[in-house]
Amino acid sequence: MMSATAVADFFQFFRSYVSNPGQVSAIAPSGQSLARLMTQEIVPGVGPVIELGPGTGIFTKTLLQRGVPERDLLLIEYGSDFMRLLQQRFPRAKVLWMDARQLSQHELFMAPAAAVVSGLPLLSMSPRKVMAILTGAFQHMREGGTFYQFTYGPRCPVPRPILDRLGLKASLVGRIAFNIPPASVYRIRQRPEVPGRRLSR
Repeated sequence: MMSATAVADFFQFFRSYVSNPGQVSAIAPSGQSLARLMTQEIVPGVGPVIELGPGTGIFTKTLLQRGVPERDLLLIEYGSDFMRLLQQRFPRAKVLWMDARQLSQHELFMAPAAAVVSGLPLLSMSPRKVMAILTGAFQHMREGGTFYQFTYGPRCPVPRPILDRLGLKASLVGRIAFNIPPASVYRIRQRPEVPGRRLSR
């Protein structure tokens, strides 16, 4: 049986999806199995973690369970209702109300992040916006940092031309067939540095 919090989160997600389906990736929060797959490679204590589009905080909770200090979390949420909910649930985390495409335009006043966990619906976004999000994310990550993205599609949600233009590579972490709907998780990293090549803007 779902807890009262889980039921409330479901209806919050559903309302947000109905009002703005382009900004919300699903009609319900992600499941625990997907949350574990998204966060399994993140090592606590190696640096801050940025979460894009955390929604009700299912990935955030799993990061805390893995031992990531709440003070090391930066949660970037565009939905005002979700933003207020996150502030209540994770008072020691830094919560920013902003569009993730504006990442490169802001100084986050934190050490470079070790990883970015993204719950954003990249498949519904324009190539220009996807590029802005990835460029901003890697700008605020340390060398060797990893961007984790899940998708309900059959392949990586970042098209190969965008990966090539930004000097990135994507690899499959795993799939959750029994998630609703089925989901896959990808890790995206910078390719080995080639002399004369820089991350495009």
